[in-house]
Amino acid sequence: MAGPSLPAGPSHAVLALGSNLGDRWALLREAVDRLDRLLGVLACSPVYETVPVGGPAQDDYLNAVVLVAPVGPYDLLGAARATEQEARRVREVRWGPRTLDVDIIALGAVRSEDPEILIPHPRAHLRAFVCVPWLDVEPDAVLPGHGPVAELVARMTREGELAGLRRLPDGLRGADPARTSS
Repeated sequence: MAGPSLPAGPSHAVLALGSNLGDRWALLREAVDRLDRLLGVLACSPVYETVPVGGPAQDDYLNAVVLVAPVGPYDLLGAARATEQEARRVREVRWGPRTLDVDIIALGAVRSEDPEILIPHPRAHLRAFVCVPWLDVEPDAVLPGHGPVAELVARMTREGELAGLRRLPDGLRGADPARTSS
């Protein structure tokens, strides 16, 4: 069980947000607001509606990626868990439905094998709902150990893995498309 290795100078941390229970849009918006207060949100991706990956049958997710100011790995984990707790996250079924999921994807070149905080996220390179919104806010992003995120998305595109991903017209800092009339 190795703790985080801290190379000098990560410029930001990458967090993935997801929700498929309750008012998904409001829960994501509240999460961004809380993370902004706790850490400082530097950028927020567009929102994507995505089909669930793994776990039991469940409703579709709303997903986004935020870049936040760099802090230590355990401070980042504390902020992520506090944000989930504020959204009344319950952990009953692995990969089951949830009000809010906040995953630490990357923190510069920091690596951690501590089971409490695996950095970079061990499955991020396989998840279109992480890589596509991340690419939206950081076109030159690199996932440590896996390379440029643009190349990961290109592979996913070739392999047809983007089929369950739909970009919504407004971001978390704009209008709620579920509440606007047509």
